[in-house]
Amino acid sequence: MAKRKRAALLPTNIALLQNLVRRDPPSYKEEFLLQYQHYESIRDIYMNSPQTENSEEFGDLVGFVAQVASCYPKETANFPDELSKLILDHHQHLDEDLREKLIQSMVLLKNKGVITPEKLIATLFPILLITGSKQLRTQIYSNIVTIVKGANTGSKAQKLNKSVQALLFNVLSTGESSGLWATKLTRELWRRGIWDDSRTVEIMAQATLHGEAKIAISGVRFFLGADKEREEANAEDSDSDASAEIGALKHRLQINKNSRKRGRKAESAMNKLLKKRKGNGGVSATYLNFSALHLLRDPQGFADQLFTNLCKYRYDLEQKIQIMNLVSRMIGTHKLTVLGIYSHFLKYLTPKQKDVTQIMAAAAQASHDLVPPDAITPMIRKIADEFVSDGVSAEVCSAGINTIREILARNPLAIEAPLLQDLTAYKGSKAKAVVMAARSLVSLYREVAPEMLARKDRGKEASMAMSADAKAGTSSRLQYGIEKGQTGIEGLELLAKWKADQVQEEDDEKAWEVDSDSDDDSDDSESGWINIEDDKEYNISDSEDEEELDDEAKAAKAQAAADAAAEAQNIMATKILTPADFAKLEELKAQAGFDKLMGKKLTNEDEVDARGLIGPVKYKQLREERIAQAQEGREGREKFGSRKGKRDAPHSTTNREKARKKNFMMTIHKKDVQGKAKRSLIEKKRLLRAHIDKQKKKGF
Repeated sequence: MAKRKRAALLPTNIALLQNLVRRDPPSYKEEFLLQYQHYESIRDIYMNSPQTENSEEFGDLVGFVAQVASCYPKETANFPDELSKLILDHHQHLDEDLREKLIQSMVLLKNKGVITPEKLIATLFPILLITGSKQLRTQIYSNIVTIVKGANTGSKAQKLNKSVQALLFNVLSTGESSGLWATKLTRELWRRGIWDDSRTVEIMAQATLHGEAKIAISGVRFFLGADKEREEANAEDSDSDASAEIGALKHRLQINKNSRKRGRKAESAMNKLLKKRKGNGGVSATYLNFSALHLLRDPQGFADQLFTNLCKYRYDLEQKIQIMNLVSRMIGTHKLTVLGIYSHFLKYLTPKQKDVTQIMAAAAQASHDLVPPDAITPMIRKIADEFVSDGVSAEVCSAGINTIREILARNPLAIEAPLLQDLTAYKGSKAKAVVMAARSLVSLYREVAPEMLARKDRGKEASMAMSADAKAGTSSRLQYGIEKGQTGIEGLELLAKWKADQVQEEDDEKAWEVDSDSDDDSDDSESGWINIEDDKEYNISDSEDEEELDDEAKAAKAQAAADAAAEAQNIMATKILTPADFAKLEELKAQAGFDKLMGKKLTNEDEVDARGLIGPVKYKQLREERIAQAQEGREGREKFGSRKGKRDAPHSTTNREKARKKNFMMTIHKKDVQGKAKRSLIEKKRLLRAHIDKQKKKGF
């Protein structure tokens, strides 16, 4: 042991000295100071000439001092500042391995509490913006993300978050291209769920309004797809966690003693785990998944400025489509008023325009019921003139009608009745996609404004409702600016009826329970049973008047509907619905076909799928597409066709193979063998000729 301690005094054995210093700092203070002086001498050399060759020795000394710096805080008070200055001033000239070692030492000092995370990020972030080394950028970027993630584990580190966000705001305000790293870092932290507040969204909003095209488009893509990326990341994390827990349960079941009780416990634990995973989707109850568009502080001002930049700066077509998509999404989500965008769409709405379906989807998303119909009407007429006619293909015509239907689903007053009737007349077209598009337009207006349809297209229910309104002297016509308010939660009466049925089922189960202590010979009249005499006739008649039955059924149905509505009002007034109640409500609405009965009511947050505007149009497939379609679903199959005689696994011989190897004395008595001796010459000649022909054809 004494020899080992003496060996620690050698300058070359830093690893053992490091271990001894961490165990007993006061005893080895002199040895540490000796090594620290050696470090200072080499540090001065590197300050004057960073390209010195002895980088490996200097890296070992830096790592040693970083490991034991917490043991001698006074002696190493200036050590972090020296490393920070060396990295900031000479990172371009330092050796790659030494530079990596210096950054690792700074991270180690942060982990040991010698420096704060704010100081470390303030040192590394400027290097990220100015360095030209890809390896260094990757290292610094991953370290910053790890630091912020570790600080926000368990609880939010507001001080660190605000300091880092202030750095990002300052980088974006400079107007330089280095602001792209600010968008990358913010988007990654948002995707991981580390940052989910309005300050994060404001960083990306400032990036979206940046004058540099790359930075602006990076911000646009954040608002269009960051929420989906975060959901996918959460799903992957939940799947990996659940898989790890399931694997641990299976492993525990394998290594422990097998028993029926242990198997039941493992199965119960597995079911609980799967139920928990299905219930919360792998996301903790305290996690708030707000969309980035909903966290904007000034949506109207942001949309106006973004549309101004769209008209002001030069973007390529793909970038313009992304910006138009974002502006339209914001208009639909927050019901904003940006009237200039509707006239801006007009010059792109032609069938020859590249990616016109995406532009049409953006035009549909930008519509809502608070936009003046006069602003949307020219856009609808332009689509009808350019896309809907007998001289265009079925794909173009169906895309035009579907786009008009998506716009009118959000603003039904934006079309005149003659134009609407002209569009619905296409339900007699020979193309299936056009017929489906025209019928969907008819179905929409049967629910919202049947008076605008032709008389033959209104349908029975809409015509009866219009007749009832005419008799009552009332009018249910749509009017701009007057929104039909929702008196309650849609479909709440279904939930009320379901809860009432659950209570009734519990009561019925209790009524059927039999007391185990009751006597078998108890009186039937007391137990509720009725004795029926054999010699007595009972008249069971179903010859009541059908009209009375119909009246009673209608009255019972109306009474049940009234009770359900009253119960729904009682639930709204007296109870607070839980997430489980809302989930059950959605399930009941789906089972009852609620959306189909009430007409699908689009919300302004619904995203329009550009691929769905064309409709089910059939076209001749290419050879590659036919092969891909034929191979779809065959991934798990090795070979196709019959498996007869193609088995690769070990197996027993078939009866035909056994017959070939059977002893002749065992087959001599068979008719097939005895019949060969009785064949005539002509038959033998015919069989021989057939055998020769088969040999010439090689078995075919």
